Amino acid sequence: MATNVYFQNGDTSGTTGEQRLVESLVIESLKIYGHDIFYIPRTIVNRDSIFDEDAISQYTQSYPLEMYLENVDGFEGEGELFAKFGLEIRDQATFILSKKRWEQMVDTSDGTFQLEARPAEGDLLYFAKTGSLFEIKMVEFQNPFYQLGKIYVYKLITELFEYSSEKIDTGIAALDAIEDQNSLNTLEYEILTEDGNVLVTERNNTIIREEFATQSTNANTDNADFQSFTDILDFSEGNPFGDL
Repeated sequence: MATNVYFQNGDTSGTTGEQRLVESLVIESLKIYGHDIFYIPRTIVNRDSIFDEDAISQYTQSYPLEMYLENVDGFEGEGELFAKFGLEIRDQATFILSKKRWEQMVDTSDGTFQLEARPAEGDLLYFAKTGSLFEIKMVEFQNPFYQLGKIYVYKLITELFEYSSEKIDTGIAALDAIEDQNSLNTLEYEILTEDGNVLVTERNNTIIREEFATQSTNANTDNADFQSFTDILDFSEGNPFGDL
């Protein structure tokens, strides 16, 4: 049974002019009510074919785009939690991005992307207003579902990014500092001579600066977080279980 040919519906709903009007209104709304977000695509360096992941991914590109934060009350998720291995922040956010604006700013550039057709899972979003870096976990591109027969936006479902060993060199100072603050690459802590050569011992081992031990400790502990609770909790020898 065919649909009524005298009314616009199904795949034929909406003329080109109507679709362009809706798309322009969507873009204008995002520019009015949205936030300035940096879209940072992920570059795969050496994909593990077994686990389908890349532990040494690179983030060397950034594109400013306007996006709408779906939950206007703030971030979603479970928030701050005390877990087994310390304090965990599980903020989540859903951003809405114009499909046309992504094509104009990102897809037509000379960059390298995981997917050419849309944003990909694993790419990052930098929310400068709060200084938060989010990782895209899912891209919903059929919601709303074909208004006037066309898709106008991407809905990016994200979680707060946890730095591992990725290379971050986007040209954004606040963002690139993340790698410097958390890097455990021993090559960055080698002692060099005046000629720029690596200083080695008699056994041909490189000499690492003392800062590496401090950096390694800070990157894997939550000492600063626990010190902030010193006015509330007492972990002295006389009271090992805190204030009771």
